[in-house]
This record gives sequence, C-alpha cells and structure tokens, in this order.
Amino acid sequence: MDAVFIGVLLLQAVTSVLGFPNGAPTSVCDSMRPGHSGVQPQPGQPPYIIQTSNSTFRTGEPIRVIIKGPDYSGVLLEARSGSSTNALGSWGSPPANTKYLQCSTSQGAITHANTNLKSNLTEYTWIPPPTSTSIYFMATVAKSRAVYWLNIKSATLSRDGEVGAGSAADPEIAATLELLLLTLLVSTVF
Repeated sequence: MDAVFIGVLLLQAVTSVLGFPNGAPTSVCDSMRPGHSGVQPQPGQPPYIIQTSNSTFRTGEPIRVIIKGPDYSGVLLEARSGSSTNALGSWGSPPANTKYLQCSTSQGAITHANTNLKSNLTEYTWIPPPTSTSIYFMATVAKSRAVYWLNIKSATLSRDGEVGAGSAADPEIAATLELLLLTLLVSTVF
C-alpha cells in the first residue's frame, strides 16, 4: 500500500513538472498564463504575430486567424474586446493537433491537443458573435515547455456596417431616405 501511495505522489510530481502537453486548463482562460512550474514568459518582442483574414467582422461570417512565426508546440487563442478577459464568439472546427477550450463558452478558445508542431499553415476559424463593436485576438504561444510568449495581440478588428438600428443599411432608414429623396425630386419638378 505504501509503495502505491509513493508511486502516485511521484507520478503527480512528474506530471506537474511537465506542464500541460494536452492543452491549457480552463483555470488559465483569464490570465492566459501557462502553469509551467518554474518557467517565466520570454521578455521582449515575440517572434509571432497574429494575422487575420479581415480587418472588420460581421456576425456569423468566419474570420481566418493564423499565428505567423516559427513552428510552435503550444497555444491558447481567444477573441476579446476592450479590457475584458472574457473570450468572445466561438471557434470553428479546431485544426489538427488543437482542440476547444471552454473559456466563457464551450468553444470560446482554442488550445493545443498535443505537443506536435503547429506552423504558419495552421489556420483557425473564428465565428463572431452578435455583440461587440470591436475585437482583437490574444494568444499565448509556446515554442516548447520552457519557452513561451504571453499576451500576443492582433490588430483590432471593427464591426462592419451591418443591418441594425441606426445603421444606414437599416431597411426602414433606407426606405425613409428614398421617400425623402423622391419627395424632394417631385417638389423641385412641380
């Protein structure tokens, strides 16, 4: 019995030292700081940038996201707005070697599923929610367990002019403008 207890303790110690080879835990959704014991994020400018397919977004229209830079083994990727740490929107089917992480919603973040390398060819697909006027993508990228960069931020994306209250694309406002123009045209002719 004592041998089993000691074995369990050793196994627990070894797994906590190895980090999280099967993805980030939900406990790091807000801070995005890996729980790699005794390891600090790399200082200075990261060798990674987050590239998006668009600079604007529309509800339900997917945005492609790529992390450009050297191959990496670990990732935590979320969409956020303002100073909030809540993940926004949802992610499409995770690419190979990645999986969903439940941050704010069941598909609110993407993390690594294993330590297989991901590259510039790894494409993530984000689905915008009906809320938020602007968003940015935030990532933690790990080249290895001991080498990672925290708070890699994309450019801010703004909501494209969608049909909605007060928008020039709103059908009621468009009809009112057409009626006003028609009235002005008729009044100048007669």
